[in-house]
Amino acid sequence: MNIQTPAPIPVTVLTGYLGAGKTTLLNRILTGDHGKKYAVIVNEFGEIGIDNDLIVESDEEIYEMNNGCVCCTVRGDLIRVVQGLTRRAGRFDAIIVETTGLADPVPVAQTFFMDDDVRTKTQLDAVIALVDAKHLPLRLKDSPEAEDQIAFADVVLINKSDLVSAEELSAIETTVRKINPSANIHRTERSSVDLDKILDRGAFDLARAIETDPHFLDQGEAEHGHPDHECGPGCDHHHHDHDHDHAHHHHDHDHDHDHEHHHHGDDKLSADKHDTSVKSISLRAGQLDPNKFFPWIQKTTQMDGPNILRLKGIIALNDDDDRYVVQGIHMIIEGDHNRPWKENEPRESRIVFIGRDLDAERLERTFKACEA
Repeated sequence: MNIQTPAPIPVTVLTGYLGAGKTTLLNRILTGDHGKKYAVIVNEFGEIGIDNDLIVESDEEIYEMNNGCVCCTVRGDLIRVVQGLTRRAGRFDAIIVETTGLADPVPVAQTFFMDDDVRTKTQLDAVIALVDAKHLPLRLKDSPEAEDQIAFADVVLINKSDLVSAEELSAIETTVRKINPSANIHRTERSSVDLDKILDRGAFDLARAIETDPHFLDQGEAEHGHPDHECGPGCDHHHHDHDHDHAHHHHDHDHDHDHEHHHHGDDKLSADKHDTSVKSISLRAGQLDPNKFFPWIQKTTQMDGPNILRLKGIIALNDDDDRYVVQGIHMIIEGDHNRPWKENEPRESRIVFIGRDLDAERLERTFKACEA
């Protein structure tokens, strides 16, 4: 008899500094009429402030909402709570974990790779960071955690965007881009965003993200011949910020904002206000010798691991017809063959490091040395 293994439950990690709007977003998820059932894990149930009449069932740590969503508190071990939820598999579509405003999201994300039981039953879908548009400049000055949250995110919601001027908002977005060139950015008011844009996107799954957006890791508009253009609502192209690391950007702005993306000189405006310590380093090479690349990535992550927030790469291995996709958090590295290279696809290797105090020259030189 053939017993089918249930598909892993997608997990979204929700992060954001105090007051950024996480509670408002969670309320939207838990009380929304979206036809999906979410299990939401929060630090303390009291923080959410869900009305008691929305709770139809409650046992110890798990509360069920009348729209079918589930809400849990974490008083102890996240792994234990997740294991408890996986025993209810089939009763909800996805899990959302809210971290405290001061928390580094990395250990939370690592949980889903460290425990074998959790790893087989769940799959990290995305890390979402909410930022408060009005207070982000101050947060970046006084709180390294705020910067880490942006650097580590797959999706960034620039919330309270109605409380700042168009120029300030553009500068904030440029700053976010500088910290994390590959994140999807949405401008929001009162944490209002179409949940389909942020949940079950496979953004943490690098292979899936690249299938959705083939230029996900590309650096350099000029090299790829993508001209600048004006964007209408719903534009899904890659944008170019002048004087700003020449990175491909995947925007997916809400329709109710009327703005342009090409503001010359905004990078200076935002950089003057707050010099960010997190940098992204993008490397490119030809086909690599696996006997050089694998020891290199191992050594690099052992040496620089504490300073590496994220790394993501598509590697062309010599004499290998399949793309090799690699990603990592600090010293945890995951890699796997993805799909065959297409005929018209240049077989080149690209890798992006996001972190602090990384030696760009050494990384570039040693990465190039892995060429076949």
